Amino acid sequence: MQMLPNRGEGFTDGPARFDGSTMEPEIGRPTDAVTNRQNAWVHSLVRISARSDYALRALLELAAAGEGPIKAERISQAQGIPVQFLENIMTELRRSGLVRSRRGTQGGYWLARRAEEINLAQVIRAVEGPLANVRGSNSEEIEYNGVARPLGDVWVAVRASLRRVLEAVSLGDLIRGELPPEIVALTLDAGA
Repeated sequence: MQMLPNRGEGFTDGPARFDGSTMEPEIGRPTDAVTNRQNAWVHSLVRISARSDYALRALLELAAAGEGPIKAERISQAQGIPVQFLENIMTELRRSGLVRSRRGTQGGYWLARRAEEINLAQVIRAVEGPLANVRGSNSEEIEYNGVARPLGDVWVAVRASLRRVLEAVSLGDLIRGELPPEIVALTLDAGA
């Protein structure tokens, strides 16, 4: 368990933000160094790959653009995604039935379904496979012995928690900037 430092050790009068800037002064908030250590610890547990991040951002560009083909170069430029990497991702998204494509000068990519019908879990599964696994195996396939036996149930619960969030949020929700209430509630949790 990560412990917060005592008052006077690693604290500042100005709270740190994720981007390194500070907000109006507030006493008792961790410094950038403490916040970065805590964030690194948390982010090492659940990692969102560049592939998943890029896939989601690319589909958001398609959703925002509406109907009609959008060239990979335009998506790449708008989101700062390397074109070749994006093309590989778009191929996987096309194979999974999330996007359609057309070649040629009038070609490009577009969503295969409405943005409201595509949730984040579907996108991540299309480019990564299962949402959560243990050492490359499904949680149910792992068997633990002795005192570690309940650990398998914990991994199943972790996957269920990820599914609950990622399946509840659609591309349409993100485009509208309106997350479902149960997801907003999670973001307001002080421990989040």
